[in-house]
Formats: sequence, C-alpha cells, structure tokens
Amino acid sequence: MLSRPLTLVALTASLFLLTGAAQALTIKPFTRAELTAAQNAGMPVAMHFRADWCPTCRAQDKAFNTLKADPALDKVTLLQADYDQEKVLKKQMNVRAQSTVIVFKGKTEVARDVGSTEPAQLKAVFSHAL
Repeated sequence: MLSRPLTLVALTASLFLLTGAAQALTIKPFTRAELTAAQNAGMPVAMHFRADWCPTCRAQDKAFNTLKADPALDKVTLLQADYDQEKVLKKQMNVRAQSTVIVFKGKTEVARDVGSTEPAQLKAVFSHAL
C-alpha cells in the first residue's frame, strides 16, 4: 500500500514539471518596470492593449493561452495593458484601438497588429522580435 501513494506523488510531481517546462510565451500584467527591464535587456517583449468588455480581446486571450505552449516563443513576454486605464501609455505608443498588439525587440518596435485572433497570425507577429 505504501507504493501507491508514492506513485501518486511521483506522477503529480512529473505532471507539474512537464507543465512548467511546456510554458513558452510568458503573459504578465503590464508594469512600466517590466517593460523597461525587458527593453533594456534587448529582449523580445509585446504589449497587448486589451479591455474586458472587448470580444476581440477575449478571443486574443484564448489565442495567447494556446501560444503559451509554443517553444518557439519561449523568449517572448506579453504584457497586457488595460486599454481604458493606460491613457498616457496609449498616447505614447500611438494606440487608437483596443486589441492592439505591439511587438518590440529591445526598444525598437518591429511589428504592430490590431484585431488578429488566430494563434498562427499572432505567432507570426511575435516572430518579428525573435
């Protein structure tokens, strides 16, 4: 009987490790510090201007969650900014619509997309920073 609980613990630990290893695209809430750190390090970072009320943004969220498991995007961080609250940031980045994705390689903007909801399309946008 002792081996069954140990097997369960080992299986649970293995699944936890595999799930962690499968993470590729990192998704975080926007903070100025996070954006600045990624840009100063020359890392690929993307901004997603989203709103909870926006159906396109919700569809994009589903696509981004699908891309979390794509190892080709393991260096990309996606920062999600509140479209309704980040008025100064929107102006600085010339964002005119929710569902806007801006991709940077370091401090240089390399791609911009508005409204794409398919994982393959969004992956192509992110790939400009790799």
